[in-house]
Amino acid sequence: MRSVKWIGDRVVAAVLLILLSPFLAAIALWILIDGGRPAILAQERAGKDGRTFQMLKYRTMVQNALELAAQLTDDPFGVVEDDPRVTKPGRFLRRTGLDELPQLWNVVKGEMSLVGPRPDLVEQAENYTEHDRRRLAVEPGITGWSQVNGREAIGWPERIDLKILWRTFTELGRSGEKPVEDTVNIERARERERV
Repeated sequence: MRSVKWIGDRVVAAVLLILLSPFLAAIALWILIDGGRPAILAQERAGKDGRTFQMLKYRTMVQNALELAAQLTDDPFGVVEDDPRVTKPGRFLRRTGLDELPQLWNVVKGEMSLVGPRPDLVEQAENYTEHDRRRLAVEPGITGWSQVNGREAIGWPERIDLKILWRTFTELGRSGEKPVEDTVNIERARERERV
């Protein structure tokens, strides 16, 4: 059954990349016109069994977003409500979930699945408890439980099939939620710094 899902994910992702290529190119052009290069970012994430990979995503923030983070928040993971670093295209792409579409290429490469737990930052995965590490037993997904149940509005402990894919499409265009501060990982990161 797993091999069928593995093959099915890659076939579906490849077909979607081909069918959506004009749309994907139009999104990239919009980002380039609005704020220059790059249109797509590669972010290091924790994948299956903790292996790191470069997750692709449309750029939704200004180019110097990381430098500005320290001025806006003391959250080591940079979560800011009504974040002023988010660009105009970025607000739309985040609200609709279209910023995740480049991850279809990660699925084709076998680094991700269509459905699975969202891939966390490597720094967050380093703070996992043994219970949390169960997330790493499978490939991370483009969509998963958090995407159909509130995204950033879900706290860390609650983030731990075809029905999810269907619900993902019904979530497109929803109003933006207020992000929940990731207090669990913030405290774990601070604890590691103290040790």
